[in-house]
Amino acid sequence: MALKIRLSRGGTKKRPHYAIVVADSHSPRDGRFIEKLGYHNPLLPKDHADRVKLDLEKTQAWMKKGAVPSDRVHRFLAAAGVVQPLKKHSPQKMQPKKRAQERAAAAAKAAADAAETAAAPAAAEGEAQA
Repeated sequence: MALKIRLSRGGTKKRPHYAIVVADSHSPRDGRFIEKLGYHNPLLPKDHADRVKLDLEKTQAWMKKGAVPSDRVHRFLAAAGVVQPLKKHSPQKMQPKKRAQERAAAAAKAAADAAETAAAPAAAEGEAQA
């Protein structure tokens, strides 16, 4: 059984609150869960003490049993100092795509040609004055 530590939504329309639960990964988001570990209230300010409450001992025990936290819960655990923060960095996604690379190369070539043509008359004028 694959275990996940994830958020389960509660509350009314436009007034959400979330329970942090351990659940089977195949269970629905708001469905059956094994144990409730805490809660998250996104309506409170980020620096409010009651925004996230989490039982860290139970969470660590479930992680030792193989439960994997979701991305959002992982951020909460990283803020609490339990786990290392995720580093999602894909240098390939930051690279310009093919057409942008072609445009940049064309612009660089045009700039180089313009610099050469501007430098050639200046050199000719310098020779004529000497």
